[in-house]
Amino acid sequence: MITAGMDTSVITTEWAMAELVRNPRVQEKVQEEMDRVIGERITTEADFANLPYLKCVVKESLRLHPPDPSHGPPQGHSQCRRGLLRRIYIDIKGSDFGVLPFGAGQRVCPGAQLGISLVASMLGHLLHHFKLTLPEGVKPEDVDVSENPGIVTFMRTPLQAIATPRLPSQLYKLLPVDM
Repeated sequence: MITAGMDTSVITTEWAMAELVRNPRVQEKVQEEMDRVIGERITTEADFANLPYLKCVVKESLRLHPPDPSHGPPQGHSQCRRGLLRRIYIDIKGSDFGVLPFGAGQRVCPGAQLGISLVASMLGHLLHHFKLTLPEGVKPEDVDVSENPGIVTFMRTPLQAIATPRLPSQLYKLLPVDM
């Protein structure tokens, strides 16, 4: 279950990052929430329970770009394209049949919650520590969000973004970890 979810978690994180650089206002709102909840310290696992907007970004990314192409295109795609989080109430656990990134019923993915948590953790740590911007001369509408068909749905053109530190420099030093 963990091995099967690793590549799809990374793919979903890349899709979310692409949508965030295309919608800088949404990125700013996530970072405002993180600044309010976490401040200028290292993010902990307990912090994610207090970051509902981040969770909505993850769910919306899964809705717009499901990593498994067998579930078909998302419903209401054209309506929601203009505002990344227009439908933040989405249910991704299989009871809203317009949003099925993890399947439904007896075939629902047993690692759905783990996948959501992994993506939220990766994206949350990135957004807490860095502001993501596009290279000079690249406009948000120039980001290619077309899909590369296959067993999993990669971006046709890998995302190129610049990560600029946004927290005090001491938070970027390596810390000893007890294992």
